[in-house]
Amino acid sequence: MPTLATTVDGLKLPNPFVIGSGPPGTNLNVITRAFREGWGAVIAKTISLDSSKVVNVTPRYAKLMTNAGDEVVGWENIELISDRPFKIWLDEFKKCKDQFPDGVLIASIMEEYNKDAWSEIVEKCEAAGVDAFELNFSCPHGLPERKMGAAMGENPEIVEEVSGWVMKAAKKPVWAKMTPNVTRITDPSRAAFRAGCQGVSAINTIRSVTAVNLETLRPEPTVEGFTTPGGYSCKAVRPIALRMVMEIATMIRREFPGRTLSAIGGIETGNDAAQFILLGGDTTQVCTGVMKFGYDMVKKMCDELLAFMEKHKFETLDDFKGKSLDYFTTHAELVRMQRERKEKQKAAADEAAAKKMVKADSEWSGDDFVKQSEALARGTK
Repeated sequence: MPTLATTVDGLKLPNPFVIGSGPPGTNLNVITRAFREGWGAVIAKTISLDSSKVVNVTPRYAKLMTNAGDEVVGWENIELISDRPFKIWLDEFKKCKDQFPDGVLIASIMEEYNKDAWSEIVEKCEAAGVDAFELNFSCPHGLPERKMGAAMGENPEIVEEVSGWVMKAAKKPVWAKMTPNVTRITDPSRAAFRAGCQGVSAINTIRSVTAVNLETLRPEPTVEGFTTPGGYSCKAVRPIALRMVMEIATMIRREFPGRTLSAIGGIETGNDAAQFILLGGDTTQVCTGVMKFGYDMVKKMCDELLAFMEKHKFETLDDFKGKSLDYFTTHAELVRMQRERKEKQKAAADEAAAKKMVKADSEWSGDDFVKQSEALARGTK
């Protein structure tokens, strides 16, 4: 009987499904709801020491629908990190661990380029009982204006330096969350690993403009007639996320064996999760999916992932983690392999044709006379 239970960086999870940092982990009420529904872990909405600078606007979401208008396939947000005071978060972290001592609670943290601030937030969150950290180097809008989020994550040197600050302060596992808004996502990932981070998470949202309203001529979401580019998520980003997860996992396999990867990007089903695990993910995060389907979606995802494992006779997640990485190569190698296959097929066909050639007068057949003649003619070329 297959099991979804897994241990990642010492964290014991009943399944690999993790609430991704965002609205589904925005306060104690929703975090505890996620644990009651059976999620493997919860990453709280990103916090900072000073929430007074965080001011959200409404509306702050825009959706991309199918042509039929019956399904959301893309979701843009211009939402900021948590606007709730740090002291309240510390209190809620403690209450959450009291209620769910075995629940894996991960603090997503973000600060400005200040060593003392990063050290302080780590130390106080650990004292409140969190089990691990995720460093938000990837928020694509709003806070980069304060040199936070993606403004850090797009610079490998800063990622390495800040991750190093955190690693000196942290006693719990640390994951660095990567921005996809870079040319090579392996560069900041490599920097985080060099600094000692146990894992990385990828991908955060893709910087986007979802739509322009053709009646008002205003881009969406529209706030006071204006907008700002936001972060794009949902199933439309999954192919991009799969590619980036594959690249990071390949790099981990070659350069940092033993380090971990939490995969994110349009995961809505157990089969979606299976694809990310096949490409090297240790866990799979869901955020927008919860906003579409609710917290109880985890039950169906667990059933679907178990069904996949039973079909292929996998007993544990490790049995198929990274299994599909072996099937990636270069385009030049694809050309070589295809040419080689065609050459082998031609050689086999020539050999078969040669065997059919008439070698003695007794082998001529009235039914195949024309074909036998043609075969002998081809054999002279």
